[in-house]
This record gives sequence, structure tokens and C-alpha cells, in this order.
Amino acid sequence: METTDDVVHSQYLTCRIADEDYGIGILEAREILEYETLTKVPNAPRFIRGVINLRGSVVPVVDLAVKFGQEARPLTKRTCIVIVETSAEDGRGLVGLVVEGVSQVIELTPDQIEPPPSFGTRARGRHLRGLGRLGNRFVLLLALDRVLQETELMAGNEDAADDAEAAVETKGSPHGTEGTDPVTSARV
Repeated sequence: METTDDVVHSQYLTCRIADEDYGIGILEAREILEYETLTKVPNAPRFIRGVINLRGSVVPVVDLAVKFGQEARPLTKRTCIVIVETSAEDGRGLVGLVVEGVSQVIELTPDQIEPPPSFGTRARGRHLRGLGRLGNRFVLLLALDRVLQETELMAGNEDAADDAEAAVETKGSPHGTEGTDPVTSARV
């Protein structure tokens, strides 16, 4: 948040998830990546599509549409991965979010933010910071720490974390090679 002339402004990166407009706090968003093949992780929750190798770090990729109870959306040219930084028990961590597309950065003042609704959204009320009012439409403002804290992003599942690291280490591509034989794609 920035303070200018005693007015607090918040900036959000807007994106589409499950055919709804969501806002991610601009300070939480680190980068936007073109969707590439992921390395699937055995025994991971259904909403974790897999992991990517981001400059040497294993980063889980979460499909928020699935997390919010919807079916996985088909991949399109606009599908991308938004890398966000979240709080974890052992410090800050990176997580990728599959989104149907990224739109723009918006700036909202406190009077443009309504409390989260208790009905009608795919995201539960506790997953939202509020509703951003943009003219005659709304943007659902995500509380990412609350959404991602519940996801067991490998931290609570040591076997899945070990499988993820092993899978990334044995793939030839920095982003994995989904669907290939791990024996033939392993580095020699």
C-alpha cells in the first residue's frame, strides 16, 4: 500500500480464474510466466498441477479453479502462471498460480473496497480480502496467505516434497517434461 496525501491506495494485478475476475496484491506478485509443461508430483493434492524449476528452486503450481471446487480449465494461449510470494512457517515461499489470463494492474482506494461476500463466489469468504468496486463491476481480492496456507503445498506432505525434488532433478528440461519416461529423460 502507498500513502499519498493521506489517502491509502492499494494496487492489484487482475486475472481470470474460473471465469471470474480476481485481484492479487501487487506486492505479492513476483512475475508472470508463459504456461509451460509441469512436472507432475505423485500423491499431490488434485489442485497442485505440478512443479516447475524456477532458477534452481522447486515451485509448486496451484490451479485455483480446482482449489475453489471447479474443474481444471483447458489451456489456451492466454493461460499463464503468476508467481507469488506467500508466508510459510519457515519464512517466505514462492508458489505458481495457474490463471486463465492476466488483465491489468488496478489501483483501489479504501472506499472502493467492500467486505467479502458470504455467498455467490467460488472462493470462500475467508479466502478474500474484499470486493474491489470498478464502476459497475467487482473484482474479488484474494487473501493469498489464507488460500495457500491451507493447501499443504508440499510442506505438510514430506513424501510429496521429496518426490517433487527428485522429479525436478531427473528431468532434462528446466520446466520438466510432463508425460515422458523418467528413465529416458534423466540426465546422465
